[in-house]
Amino acid sequence: MAEPLLILDRVEKAYTRGLINKQVTFRVRADLTFGQSAIVGMMGPNGAGKTTLFEMMTGSNVPTAGRVLCSGKDIHQVKYRERDRLAIHYHQSYQVRHFRRRKPSFMLESAGSDYPLVHLFDEPQFNTQDGYIGFMLDFFRKLRSENRLVFICLHPTAKYHLDILKEVCERFVFVAGGEAKEAPSLDALKEDTRFRSYLGDVMAVA
Repeated sequence: MAEPLLILDRVEKAYTRGLINKQVTFRVRADLTFGQSAIVGMMGPNGAGKTTLFEMMTGSNVPTAGRVLCSGKDIHQVKYRERDRLAIHYHQSYQVRHFRRRKPSFMLESAGSDYPLVHLFDEPQFNTQDGYIGFMLDFFRKLRSENRLVFICLHPTAKYHLDILKEVCERFVFVAGGEAKEAPSLDALKEDTRFRSYLGDVMAVA
């Protein structure tokens, strides 16, 4: 039986301040399993922890607790130069965190994959001209057809953003209040008052 493509096994990242009386200034948690290929839409307020989750999923940010398993391998125990063969993070600013090297690479295991299994698109830009949106959606579907797991992290600022997510995504994750919550559809997410508040005017138009 094949291993799930991605498991966020009680993953948590917390930042604190103070040496003696430590106070948590930021925390995000996720306990989710993605057994097979899919296109997943991720949303949440700015600063909620979406990019932090992506960084942990690609092995560039070490969790405070829990594990990230990609096809059965703990990505933080994989050789640094091979981690993007398991999960790769596409970020519009290209300012992706560098790996914190806690162990020499020779002490870590090989990825066992030549091509990324998990593709994380962080705030992709959808140009409304010249068929670009259709090209991007076809690309996401192509990855899925090749048994890849695709995440699209998008902050909807217009109704067509919601239309894109509804058309192409099969599962959804909403990050807010320090938790990553999964929903099977966009309509199911709309039952969450925090989600409706997050979308604001865009939700009213939708």
